[in-house]
Amino acid sequence: MFKGRWRTTGRALVRVIIVWAVSTLTMLALAGILPDFKLQSDNQDSITRTAVTAAWGAGAFGLLSALVWPLLVRALLLVPALVLGLLVFFLNGSLLLIALRLIPNGRGAADPETAVVVAAVMSAVASATSTALAVGDDDAYRRRLSRLADRRRRRSGEDGGRGGPPGTVFLQLDGVGHQVLLDAVAAGVMPHVAGWLGVRPPDPDGGRGTADDVARVSPGDPADSAPGSPRPTHRLTPWRTDWSSQTGASQLGILHGSNHDVPAFRWYEKDTGRIMVSNRPASAAELQRRAIARTNDGGLLTLDGASRGNLFSGGADQLALVLSIAARRGRANRSRAGYFAYFSDPANAVRTVVSFVADVGREIGESTRARIRGDRPRVGRGGLYPFIRAFATVVERDVVVTAVIGDMLAGRTAVYADLVAYDEVAHHSGPHSRDAARVLARLDRSVGLIARAAEHAPRTYRIVLLSDHGQSPGETFEGAYGLTLKDLVRAGCGLPVSRRAERTKSGAEAREAARHAVRGALHRPEPEAGEKPAHGSDPVVLASGNLALISFPDVPERMSREQIDRRHPALLRTLASHPGIGFLLVRSEEHGSVVLGPGGAEVPVDALGDSGPLAGMGPGAAEAVRRTDSFPHVADIMVNSMYDPATGRVHAFEEQIGSHGGLGGQQSRAFLLSPLVLSAPVPDSGELVGAERVHEVLRRWLREGSGPQVPLGTVSVPVAKARSDEARTAEEEKDSA
Repeated sequence: MFKGRWRTTGRALVRVIIVWAVSTLTMLALAGILPDFKLQSDNQDSITRTAVTAAWGAGAFGLLSALVWPLLVRALLLVPALVLGLLVFFLNGSLLLIALRLIPNGRGAADPETAVVVAAVMSAVASATSTALAVGDDDAYRRRLSRLADRRRRRSGEDGGRGGPPGTVFLQLDGVGHQVLLDAVAAGVMPHVAGWLGVRPPDPDGGRGTADDVARVSPGDPADSAPGSPRPTHRLTPWRTDWSSQTGASQLGILHGSNHDVPAFRWYEKDTGRIMVSNRPASAAELQRRAIARTNDGGLLTLDGASRGNLFSGGADQLALVLSIAARRGRANRSRAGYFAYFSDPANAVRTVVSFVADVGREIGESTRARIRGDRPRVGRGGLYPFIRAFATVVERDVVVTAVIGDMLAGRTAVYADLVAYDEVAHHSGPHSRDAARVLARLDRSVGLIARAAEHAPRTYRIVLLSDHGQSPGETFEGAYGLTLKDLVRAGCGLPVSRRAERTKSGAEAREAARHAVRGALHRPEPEAGEKPAHGSDPVVLASGNLALISFPDVPERMSREQIDRRHPALLRTLASHPGIGFLLVRSEEHGSVVLGPGGAEVPVDALGDSGPLAGMGPGAAEAVRRTDSFPHVADIMVNSMYDPATGRVHAFEEQIGSHGGLGGQQSRAFLLSPLVLSAPVPDSGELVGAERVHEVLRRWLREGSGPQVPLGTVSVPVAKARSDEARTAEEEKDSA
């Protein structure tokens, strides 16, 4: 035993010496290249003396990085992640300047700008050297993970060994539809996921010969795998989203068991006079509170759970980058504690910032090439978007993956994490674009990294991949027709619109129809020049992908079709007959709620089927519309864009060429990829429908592995529990750095 410890200590010492030596050589090289960075006195020291100076500087910088850097990150824990990332270079350069001052006789000096460059290069080289040494030593990586796991177990009083009930990691690949996953596996874009499904790699000539293999193993039956393919370890199950096919509704239902009264991504509530937006902290907190009150349960993760990068907490103890608690301020705000776990290592910080800058450049290059090629459809990708994209594809991914690995090393029972990179890129580049495929490949590598880390966890982990919705491609509504839906609504109401919208065919027809309808309704002669009909308050038009909600805020209750026709006689007819709109949902005083479609189609919701106005929208569309119609905060007019079953295209009412939020195409088809050791999500002949059903499946799997999940007795318990958790510091998080 002692011999093994001495051997391990000796290897660690050798690695430290090698990293120190490489850092010293790097510092010498930079001193020779950069004119404002020196390691010699004015008398021109000898080579030996200069090398000793460099060794002093490299050693001091390494010690400061190991000792001081974690304290700096902790002090800046409340700084937004993007700002912290941009501060990395400045902080690293400051540490280098301090290290140079510690060199005897003042032989080290550098300008502040040069110090930033030197510090970044040295951190990157030290990180690369450590990684290379770990690759050379087969057990180095395993020992590091084991040390972290042992340290956490000692803190919690647990015994060693890899035993006990298995844990579960739920990884949400945001926006990745069922068909997109199949295509990526067949094309060899996601080899790790392909291995789980038992799909052999694609042919060397680039053909897509594995598509049939994917189709065979999708049900998850090992006997169905193709000859010569590896045996599958996971089953792939599609599931159908609610009408509101977006993260707010889906993740709330998955984590908290209820997405009742979430009609869209954003909507107007007449009783409170506020606009709810799913990805705003205050709205997310309120939606979570409502779900807990409805289910009387804290959520999927109430027993020893961790929530990472999500809109909602799921009742977890450990929280990082969780939007529903992000509005709470304070030193112990644990929604940002995950940043500490990652940025406390300066090499991680430098690597992420460099990757961030590279991804910004990649996006600028891709958008420029798309503009030069004249790609259609296309949306603007300038302004802040390259930075928002890089945050989603680099910073959020790195921090969340590191946090998940830390959770597994800590032996937590259930972890739910959201990786948002694909969804962000697909909105602007298209769900089937080459750019989106590259993001899928990087997500696959992240999944593989988490799977390898699970091998060193103190307990066995079952890794479940799932998505919250898909995306449907298509030209934007404005791009196809030259005006926004808001312009069309205002024109149909006879309200002023922009000159550009007036010049479009749709805008002109709508305004003319509104004028004739008003005159006919009022039995008035032709108006004098400048005369305008009376109107109520302007309508509130909110877009959620290819779903839009129109509300009239001056009417306290949900307006009926008859009320809308009396106020704006041409509006409903204008919308229902527009080629870019598939159907409308409104309340009728005579027939209850009705669905209106092109050609004067009108079907009561109670008699609604998947044909008529909903033809082509997919199975279950009628039931999804009926469910949303029962929500207290359903809009006065619900508008779903057209859908072309032949091309799979929709028209988003916002600036997105890959969209989701309503009915139509792949946006409503998400996936669930689960280990075969877990029970089947649904019977062979069954279908998984709705986020609330997915919650029931995930909860059943947790019971299978860890015994029954005990519901919380009252609504106040999870709220009080979350507040008490926030009072703790992020001490546990730093162990994964």
